[in-house]
Amino acid sequence: MTAGAQAPSALEAELIRLVGEVPDPELPVISLAELGVLRGLEVLGPGRVRVELTPTWTACPALDTMAADITEVLTSHGMTEVAVDTVLAPAWSTDAITAEGRRKLAEAGVAPPRPKASGAAGAAGGPVALELAIRCPNCGSTDTRLLSRFSSTACKALRRCASCGEPFDHFKEV
Repeated sequence: MTAGAQAPSALEAELIRLVGEVPDPELPVISLAELGVLRGLEVLGPGRVRVELTPTWTACPALDTMAADITEVLTSHGMTEVAVDTVLAPAWSTDAITAEGRRKLAEAGVAPPRPKASGAAGAAGGPVALELAIRCPNCGSTDTRLLSRFSSTACKALRRCASCGEPFDHFKEV
């Protein structure tokens, strides 16, 4: 289902569920739906489907892998023609990561990004909560230090906790 479209058919809903469960190739602890990169899905005709993805950043090297994984899942469920299109506007932001995705990141030892426009503040024009500390996903301490602006992927930074001494990835806010 694409933005502004009517409610998905039963087939579209099932295909959205299947595609949404595909793990992110760079962060396999969360799915494409939990990461918030699955923008839409439309059944074009018998065996034909179009999927829209928004990358976490324009030059995301995982897009080809995502498209291949989506195509594999959909063809194994009867689709014969799968088009995976990249949609750049509106841009993806870390606010698109679901609460479940954030929980899974923390559980896997990756500090999830802080919400940019959460609650009544932010987008609604109210006061914006200011939290500079990044919480350690291992012990919960906010006494953490930046080691490198880049980590195992461009969307993460490498930090170390001063309390437990453990290094950890932090999914940067975008």
